[in-house]
Amino acid sequence: MPLTSPRRSALVDQVIAQLRNQITSGEWPVGSRIPTEPELVELMGVARNTVREAVRALAHNGLLDIRQGSGTYVIATSELAGVMHRRFAGAEPRHIAELRSTLESSAARLAAERRTERDLVQLDALLARREEAWAGGDAEVFVAADVSLHMAVVTASHNDVLIELYADLGELVADWLRADVGTVLDPAAHLDHARLIEAIRRGDGDAAASEAAGYPFVCLGKDGTGGTGGGKCGEVKDAGGGTDAQGAPVTPVGG
Repeated sequence: MPLTSPRRSALVDQVIAQLRNQITSGEWPVGSRIPTEPELVELMGVARNTVREAVRALAHNGLLDIRQGSGTYVIATSELAGVMHRRFAGAEPRHIAELRSTLESSAARLAAERRTERDLVQLDALLARREEAWAGGDAEVFVAADVSLHMAVVTASHNDVLIELYADLGELVADWLRADVGTVLDPAAHLDHARLIEAIRRGDGDAAASEAAGYPFVCLGKDGTGGTGGGKCGEVKDAGGGTDAQGAPVTPVGG
């Protein structure tokens, strides 16, 4: 077949691939604003319309959010994450809690069986960061640290499918925690996650699964609706426990 001049759509696809790589590699993390259209034109050496079409394609796929007058922001690290974020953003908080409980308890059990010394070092570091974030009083920093710790537990399961699935749910979980924690951290509402990490360290799968299963339900209000902005994630005094995905009672131990 004779060579032909590249089609314009092929150039757009190349730009899409480069922009997607910036997102999936973490160079442009979730929540960050990407370079402006003129900046991208200069950086990539392509026409403005090409950049615009590529950005719109990634926005359509759920990776970017174009905000008029503000810029374009990363909202997901994969197309699947973007779809999940749009599909489940309005889901019932209890249903999200049940999903988290199922995934996180299974991951914690596997982590207790499969964790490496490197995993433990990472878990200890992220647990310490979570504590520091809480002490610092910045709710957004705390939410990011909390999600990172839970992601590290899932990563320690060494189940690639579970890791990818949970990663794609990450922003949905973060949004849910933001709604519950609110903008002010209440010192009386804090619970640490040390028992989960210690259970993983000693290889106690049952204890690790039990600890992880209860966390999501503590974030729900007494009426089970969640999203109160009242810092119920980790609130011991009034949480009153909950149930896991199978309806069994659990002890309120974290958020």
